[in-house]
Amino acid sequence: MPHIQPSPAPDLTAPAPDAAPSVELTLEERLILTDAAMTVRLDEAAVAYEVNTAHVATEPVDLADIVTGPLDTGNSLPEELYRTPVAALLQRARHRLLTGGWCKDALVDEDGARCMLGAIRIEARGDSGLEAHATGVLLDAIRRTFGDDVNSVPSFNDAHGTGRVPLRMVDQAAHLADARGL
Repeated sequence: MPHIQPSPAPDLTAPAPDAAPSVELTLEERLILTDAAMTVRLDEAAVAYEVNTAHVATEPVDLADIVTGPLDTGNSLPEELYRTPVAALLQRARHRLLTGGWCKDALVDEDGARCMLGAIRIEARGDSGLEAHATGVLLDAIRRTFGDDVNSVPSFNDAHGTGRVPLRMVDQAAHLADARGL
């Protein structure tokens, strides 16, 4: 069997015969080229991230759901009631939800806890016009935050597992009603 000689390793330090003559780049030119190369790499990484996470269903996180403070659950109404009737009604409804409890899937549950609409209805004290205005402002406040896909106050209320977001929305609706002079 004939002995085969290995070919010598190529000299990587020697310039390629057909290569253009080397040009010395300034520091600024090298930084520009490095920046361009990094931008390309970051763009490729961003596309790869989007492709790899496209199947993951996520919902936006509202910091108000995470960063919380102690709730004042005293039985007395706040001293500063809104002066407009709809705003005052929404403030009383929020207070009722805080003190009496929040529920879903019913206006009032067996323990006496109420949903958003149930709290508005009891605090309206039979004034259906006032109740309708308060519910309309509440729905408007909900849609401002969660979009126009929300069909009604009861459907929004029942979509939550705790009363934290519904209570916050009743409070925002009270501010909105006060700002509108309702």
